[in-house]
Amino acid sequence: MENKNVGWLIIGIAGVMAIIVWLFNSVLKDVIGATCSHGPSCGMYTNLSAQTWISVILIAIVAIIGLIIMFTKPKERIIVRKIKEKKKRLDLKGLDKDERNVIKLLQKESGAMFQKTLMEKIEVGKVKMTRLLDKLEAKQFVERKRRGMNNIVVLRN
Repeated sequence: MENKNVGWLIIGIAGVMAIIVWLFNSVLKDVIGATCSHGPSCGMYTNLSAQTWISVILIAIVAIIGLIIMFTKPKERIIVRKIKEKKKRLDLKGLDKDERNVIKLLQKESGAMFQKTLMEKIEVGKVKMTRLLDKLEAKQFVERKRRGMNNIVVLRN
């Protein structure tokens, strides 16, 4: 529910409370007038006055809360939409055999793999793997992301 609607609802509740207090006080005055033999100096009138003021203050507080809620700005909702991208076919022309093997292996493995696993599957050393990935990063085919002590090689779209 929007803040404005909630504010109106609370102000409405304050109005209903005011009507109930007014009805209660008018009936109570009639009862006090009929039962109190001392007249206006009777102690029940002072009690009625104190109870009326307490009720009015409570109603005012509820109404003020309703106004505050009504005029405060609601928090903005952040809507995140996922956009489906068409998978574009990578142009592997201009890549050597080992670079093609890296790209094909990453495509089979849903686009991401640990660098060490990739190195083991292609059966190359650490230095050659690093150089291969440096070349592929420069050509913007892959991206390395640091995860603790390991790198994850991610195929770029």
